[in-house]
Amino acid sequence: MKLYSYWQSTTSYRVRAVLNLKGVEYDILPVNLLTGEQRGVGYRGMNPGMGVPTLVLDDGQVLTQSLAIIDYLDATWSDPPMLPGDASRRARVLAAALAIAVDVHPVNNLRVVQALKTRFGADQDACVEWMHHWMAEGFDQFAALIEDEARFSFNDDTPDLADICLVAQAYNARRWGLALEDWPRLATIEAACLALPEIEAAHPRRQPDAVA
Repeated sequence: MKLYSYWQSTTSYRVRAVLNLKGVEYDILPVNLLTGEQRGVGYRGMNPGMGVPTLVLDDGQVLTQSLAIIDYLDATWSDPPMLPGDASRRARVLAAALAIAVDVHPVNNLRVVQALKTRFGADQDACVEWMHHWMAEGFDQFAALIEDEARFSFNDDTPDLADICLVAQAYNARRWGLALEDWPRLATIEAACLALPEIEAAHPRRQPDAVA
């Protein structure tokens, strides 16, 4: 299968990490968001949202939206599971994941920041302050939702969807100068995730389109 991905995209990072953890083979096709490749006619035909990631299955089916892709991967390759089987525990993990994927990421992504600059006159410092505000709120929420003592957010064994969303957003926080050490529990989870070779291999700096 083929994964259309951008190296610094946190949503692409999520899917790369899950593919690696599940041992699924895939090829990366980079999409340069900064030059607007995602708005090209060919790519837009696959992904009407003009974002990344896009996963093309071996039979030609096209999947978009990172959480939908991860849901497909979890249904098709169940080990390790991204969500637990127990219904109440599943809801708790999903709530923590959505604190990042729904409450933080959409207001901090590239096209929103570009709109703040071009349509509303925000300068770079104001945009960074904007991103810090929403990331801090999301990290506060995430920290309040997870377990206190587990190696990862909810268990000691393997990362789940909440961890995957966190580690990707943690990269973005550090990229924009927000110290995750202000949330020691989250920094510990991030370190535990990055100690796994599958997640380290999904890290932005390890991608074929990474720029030094």
